[in-house]
Amino acid sequence: MYVCLCKGVTCSAIRSAVNEQGVASLRELSRNLGVATQCGKCAHSARQVLHEALGACSAGGCCGASADAAA
Repeated sequence: MYVCLCKGVTCSAIRSAVNEQGVASLRELSRNLGVATQCGKCAHSARQVLHEALGACSAGGCCGASADAAA
């Protein structure tokens, strides 16, 4: 699912940035992927996906990732 339409960033790209590049904040995410640097409407969603990828959220998961893993 697209999180940032302006830059074409998906939740998978955010998870990859966390896992492969060690991104741990919205500021780093913005620097690396350009998230929330245009209109800013994606900042809340991007932050939520980031926290899920970091393991801060136990419920849900980005794009149903935890549901896919459980199946």
